[in-house]
Amino acid sequence: MTYEPNLLRTPGGATPSAAGPAALRRANLSLVLRELRDHESLSRADIADATGLHRATVSNLMAELLERRLVREVGVEHVGAIGRPRRAVALHGAHVGALGLEINVDYIAVHGTDLSGRVLVERRVAFDTMGSGTDRAVRRLGLVAKEAAEAMERARAVPAGVAVAVPGLVDVARGVVTLAPNLYWHDLPLADELTSMLRPLDVPVRVDNDANLSALAEFTSGVAAGTPDLVYLTGEVGVGGGIISGGRLLCGADGYSGEVGHLRVDPNGDQCGCGRVGCWETKVGLAALVRAAMPEQAYGLPGMPVPDPDERVADIARGLSSGDRRMTQAVAQVGQWLGLGGSILANLFNPRVIVIGGYFASLAQWLLPHAQDQLNRLVVAGSGAQCRFVASTLGFGAASRGAASMVVDQIIADPTSILDSLPRPAVH
Repeated sequence: MTYEPNLLRTPGGATPSAAGPAALRRANLSLVLRELRDHESLSRADIADATGLHRATVSNLMAELLERRLVREVGVEHVGAIGRPRRAVALHGAHVGALGLEINVDYIAVHGTDLSGRVLVERRVAFDTMGSGTDRAVRRLGLVAKEAAEAMERARAVPAGVAVAVPGLVDVARGVVTLAPNLYWHDLPLADELTSMLRPLDVPVRVDNDANLSALAEFTSGVAAGTPDLVYLTGEVGVGGGIISGGRLLCGADGYSGEVGHLRVDPNGDQCGCGRVGCWETKVGLAALVRAAMPEQAYGLPGMPVPDPDERVADIARGLSSGDRRMTQAVAQVGQWLGLGGSILANLFNPRVIVIGGYFASLAQWLLPHAQDQLNRLVVAGSGAQCRFVASTLGFGAASRGAASMVVDQIIADPTSILDSLPRPAVH
């Protein structure tokens, strides 16, 4: 049994241009869906009160959303002893999938959900992206994406969009990876290439920076969810930062903000993958820690397999628990550099929290005392800044989760992109 893959009205996922009544209706449909996303269920009257729309308008919009199977009726609410019962509705969209991917130095991660947030597929595979060359890496990413899409279709949710998180500079509008130094990628049209590999699935493919997407995941569902001013640090081989200020992601004039791993912190330090010397990620990235803590397993050694990052981190955690001196010293040094760089970010952006992800979070109990001490000493505003490090609970899956969330946001922003009816099983 297979399902027709294309839920979108136009090839490549482009939204038909609209003006006047059509644009207003699309905006109102989105408004209703956003309200439902924030609540388990609501009556039509509740939605009208919350959105300011007329009740007749809400009823009309709800009829369309029910027809598109993006909402479902979940029961009857009785308000008071008298009065008409209210029929409640909830976000549905179990047939609409959102596929998020992340490709990094040593793994590819997948997070696929339906519109209501039900996780349909989640996995991470070890892969030597750095040593595989661009063509082979993109082919492997495409294969993983196709396998994930097929798994989602078996769960009767057809992907309506794909988003990919990449550790580097991304031209989001064109889906081009401008520079990913740790992957050795330059001017790679990743969205176009992945779109070709996913056919016959014809959906929009978006590409964005991994730290930005991780920051969005933290802001919506992480340990500091809802905190309007936060910084997220990736904690991978490379180090990136996503910055939420006033509840909004800071992207910069060209969308290239957040490259905090390339802050120059040591003019006499090691050469970075970006070609410069003394970048912060040469002090705190996973490659730097592994090189100091267990040099026999350092990245880039000839003939060495590339294990999953969790395996490397687990080895270090076991050594720390047993009191291994070399590992303890390495982690203490990384923690001090983490605090120094964090203080620069705190002085610039005045966040309430700095959320550390990836391996930083896995080793937080050993890293954070050193990092917080440095942060407290070096933040200009001192204790008045009230900034603290906190460990993410999303692990190495934050970026792929954020990528899937971005797809869901795009669907909710334009519900008319989803066809009126559920794809029907093909009969063989």
